[in-house]
Amino acid sequence: MMAMRKWWSSVFVKFSTAFLLVGLIPLISLSIFSLQAFTGHVEQFTLNNLKQMSMYMSYNVNNFFSDYDEITRLMYTGRYEGYSHTISIDQTANVNEYEQINNVPIDAFLRTLLYSDKHIRSVYFIRAKDSKLYYQTRQSKPLQAEQLPTVEWRETLADRPNQLTIIPTHGEHYYNAPEQKVITFGRNLIDISGKLTKEHKVVGSLFIDVDAAVLGNYFKELNLGKSDELYVLDGEDHIYYSNLPDKTETEQPSGLNKEASGFLVFSDEIPYINGSILIKVSKENLFDQLTATQTTVYIAIVICAIVLLAMGTLFSKKLASPIRVVLQHMNKVEMGNLDAQIKHYSKDEIGRLAFGFNRMVERLKIFINDAYVAEIKQKQAELNALKSQIRPHYLYNTLEVIRMNAVYNDDEEVAEMILALSNQLKYVIDYGEDWVSIKDELNHLEDYFYILRVRFENRIELRVAMDDTVKPDYQILKLSLQPIVENAIQHGIQPKGGKGSVLVMVEAVEQQLAVTIYDDGAGIAKEELQRLQASLTDPKAPAKNVGLKNVHDRIKTLCGEQYGLEISSVERIGTSIKLTFPLKGDV
Repeated sequence: MMAMRKWWSSVFVKFSTAFLLVGLIPLISLSIFSLQAFTGHVEQFTLNNLKQMSMYMSYNVNNFFSDYDEITRLMYTGRYEGYSHTISIDQTANVNEYEQINNVPIDAFLRTLLYSDKHIRSVYFIRAKDSKLYYQTRQSKPLQAEQLPTVEWRETLADRPNQLTIIPTHGEHYYNAPEQKVITFGRNLIDISGKLTKEHKVVGSLFIDVDAAVLGNYFKELNLGKSDELYVLDGEDHIYYSNLPDKTETEQPSGLNKEASGFLVFSDEIPYINGSILIKVSKENLFDQLTATQTTVYIAIVICAIVLLAMGTLFSKKLASPIRVVLQHMNKVEMGNLDAQIKHYSKDEIGRLAFGFNRMVERLKIFINDAYVAEIKQKQAELNALKSQIRPHYLYNTLEVIRMNAVYNDDEEVAEMILALSNQLKYVIDYGEDWVSIKDELNHLEDYFYILRVRFENRIELRVAMDDTVKPDYQILKLSLQPIVENAIQHGIQPKGGKGSVLVMVEAVEQQLAVTIYDDGAGIAKEELQRLQASLTDPKAPAKNVGLKNVHDRIKTLCGEQYGLEISSVERIGTSIKLTFPLKGDV
């Protein structure tokens, strides 16, 4: 009994049982209910679906006829690839005398039409004056002109000389390719340049053979069976296209029984040809598919139930085993064994849990070791701090003795240089905050520049301009200006030679403290300037110009990404570097 309770208290047993119950019961119930509902509604659903498909197909077929009607109208619009012309010419003279359409040679016009659509197989133009035939084709076989039914085609245009005529699907016998089915579109070219009369002045007829497979592609989505029928009919039930090849070689009324028993019949209008699309679907084939579907669903229910049971059992074992291993090692660690490590684990979530356990044990050992030596390290740090305080004082005192000795010997310049150096060392070595007042930073810059001025025999000059809106106690990052000024002298003024000057401009702009350092040195070449600007944002940039890079990185680290350095330069004119900081201090 106790073993049963312990077994039932396992989270894996509960999870597996819930997994099986939640999976099996809804699966079986829902499957049976769904199958019954499916059986009851499948016919209605199929009807609705086929009606929608019929409407969709009629829309596509209507667009098909409309598109090729527009192509035949190019004889009148004068717009086609490579040419553009406004019709205002005598088409009769143009065709009969110059063999042109819209001032373009007839062969060139036909070739343009041929390649204007990938489904056009051949294009013909028959001149009315002498029945001369012009044509362009994609066929590899030669045209047998005597078999081309030009007389019959032109007769179809006689009743409606100014309208598009469609010759139903037929084989290309005139290319000795009766198996290749095409639909032919025909339109007369009427001379509209002069006064219009009741009798249309036909100067020629254009015919276009279009691959009938285009319509077949439209109807593939219907997935019609072998006994299903599809027709594209005009208003008098002439067959323009059918999925039954033997039905498309005649234009005579087909006498179709649109109410045939054993078929579901769907029909939708095709306005462009004043006709319709007729689809007849065999009920027998349709319900054969339903029976097969029912059998498939029952088989699927049984297979899913078996797989679910097997997966539930396997999942429980696979999930429980690695977690038990983790629990066993946790017990070892709890008993003080810090060498317990899980050596084999997978790469899934439980494996990451085992990996985390191993890292936790390792870090626990490190933390314990750190606790033993923490006090010793603290004492060492205190000793180092005392040493760092003693050494600067010793250095300051030594420099003061040297300075007083220089004063005693009336060497004022050396004394001033030692004083400036002493002030710099105090400023640099002083361990304190990262931020100092703008006044202190500029004083340090003056001390630094005094030594440089003596070194270069007063050939360089430092000027400081502070805007009235800037207060001396505004805060600036310590030791941020001296590296920039040093860089300006070393890389700007020295290479140029002669005298030079450095201007430091301090401004307060929109809650930012802006310090711009100008020099009138040699400037920077465009390519080098681009490389330098890129290096500021590249964490893997080389160590060249490390002073600028360090200042830029310090500002961004302590102030944020919107602050830092901006470099501008014109070769042989000079360089300016702008540093921006947040406005800190008594604002």
